[in-house]
Amino acid sequence: MALGSVGVVYGDIGTSPLYAFREAALAASNERGVTPDIVLGVLSLIVWALILTVTLKYVLLLLRADNNGEGGTLSLMALATRAVGRRTPFILLLGVIGAAMFLGDSVITPAISVLSAVEGLKLANPAFSHYVAPLTVLILILLFAVQSRGTARVAAFFGPIMVVWFVSIAIAGALHIHDDPRVLLALNPAYAVSFMLSHGHIGLITLGAVFLVVTGGEALYADLGHFGRKPIQLAWLGLVLPSLLINYFGQGALVLANPSAIENPFYRLVPESFLVPMIVMATAATVIASQAVITGAYSLVHQAIQLGLLPRLTILHTSASHAGQIYIPRVTLALLIGVLLLVGLFRTSGSLAAAYGIAVATTMVVDATLGFFVFWKLWKLKVWQAALLVAPFVFIDSVFFSANLLKVGDGAWLPLLFGATVVMVILTWRRGTGILLNKTRRAEVPIETLLRSLEKKPPHMVPGTAVFLTSDPDFAPTALLHNLKHNKVLHEHNVILTIVTGDTPRVPDSERVQFTPLSEHFARVTLKFGYMDNPNVPKALAIARKHGWQFDIMSTSFFLSRRTLRPSAQSGMPSWQDRLFIALARSASDATDFFQIPTGRVVEVGTQVTV
Repeated sequence: MALGSVGVVYGDIGTSPLYAFREAALAASNERGVTPDIVLGVLSLIVWALILTVTLKYVLLLLRADNNGEGGTLSLMALATRAVGRRTPFILLLGVIGAAMFLGDSVITPAISVLSAVEGLKLANPAFSHYVAPLTVLILILLFAVQSRGTARVAAFFGPIMVVWFVSIAIAGALHIHDDPRVLLALNPAYAVSFMLSHGHIGLITLGAVFLVVTGGEALYADLGHFGRKPIQLAWLGLVLPSLLINYFGQGALVLANPSAIENPFYRLVPESFLVPMIVMATAATVIASQAVITGAYSLVHQAIQLGLLPRLTILHTSASHAGQIYIPRVTLALLIGVLLLVGLFRTSGSLAAAYGIAVATTMVVDATLGFFVFWKLWKLKVWQAALLVAPFVFIDSVFFSANLLKVGDGAWLPLLFGATVVMVILTWRRGTGILLNKTRRAEVPIETLLRSLEKKPPHMVPGTAVFLTSDPDFAPTALLHNLKHNKVLHEHNVILTIVTGDTPRVPDSERVQFTPLSEHFARVTLKFGYMDNPNVPKALAIARKHGWQFDIMSTSFFLSRRTLRPSAQSGMPSWQDRLFIALARSASDATDFFQIPTGRVVEVGTQVTV
């Protein structure tokens, strides 16, 4: 398991030696050239960024803040919500911002990772310079093209490949530390402090580049549910962190001994005869890193849909044995367009590095802030204790965020724009669904009122069972009212079905169904799913047999309301937001497919609603 978890912590962290030290050292040497003080200062910043931000904050602290074994910003938001006892607007907004910025990082990571690996070809043969961008585009298109086939077989090789990768970069770095052993002095944090105090504005720019070494921390936390805390901690402390530090020290020693190596210190570590194999290995590592980010985006969008933050999207399962292996076509297309746009605009990893980091820095600030509520309410710490625990991380993350803000004019506006767009979409969907719920509720009849009316004047009864889906079980579903109005019949058994998504990743079968008889012919059923569960309504309803309801799928009809939305002059939202919500609602996948209801058993009733 620990070997497999190496495939978790690769991400941006595992491929960051390709570009992080280079960009930080170039930024720091902008004024005075490459000097020992600059190299030691940059290395010290890198060392302590890895120790404080990734090791202490994520690996040792936040990995303990798991939501029934799951991690990531949305899991942390759900955990904070449960800790506080309700979903407050502040916690919801933090979770939305963090999730949106993670998706922004999902666009830029594949572009910069693959570009930085392929750029090694220029060292092997300068004539390849013109082929770097086209080859990167080809690799990325192939990577996104195979997503629909699933990654189960490929994933089996992730762990071994990444182990070889980390061992290789450690060896490459170790072979050069003797070039100038002074680099080991960078373990002293005084060099980092001295560098920041003496370099002013350049120091802050350098800190923005140093942040590139820690951008995989959030992805590491998000993959907690796949591998568990102990394997991730063992892999990080036993292999990944030591390998990264040794490689960074090797790059620093090489640059001290040969300042001209600053243009590509990573590949300069490797003897010329091993350059092409290292390029191939680096490309494989960056493809794996990109794959991790893509699957992380799938998982996050899946959680957001289940939590009601996004409309239902078509989710395809690529494995019969692993429910978590999913493919979301629209997410794939959006990521591919974004990634290719970035490669086309920036064309080199050095240029793209200027746009990198701001999205992840935002997510890290969000994680630390949400962590405060978990430590305070759930871990039962006193307010001052929780604040004292979180304050250093909030300060460090805020400094990194401020440093990355300096990149906005150089391209960091792109991931910010992407993240802001996702935030706007989520908030529009939440606001629109709230307005829609209030409007439809005004036209609905309380279920108790309807039952009393049916007792006084019963309609014609037909055999079988009818299941009516509704979001509010206290009111009669629109499909039920239309069925009575137009067909003038009632089934012998009628179920008012509500599907609820909890704040936990998964709900056990023992807690899946809540069955409440309402009358001789009516019952209320609530199905509860976790936000990582795949809602299968027929399978869940079968559990209701234990509660006394004889469910037979072949004699059951499912009635669903299909709303046609029209804009209204008094919707409560600006007209542009009104149109956006309607477009989102139209793009939602069919409820029949989403809840895995047999299509031959579904009756849809159309209604028109203005929002």
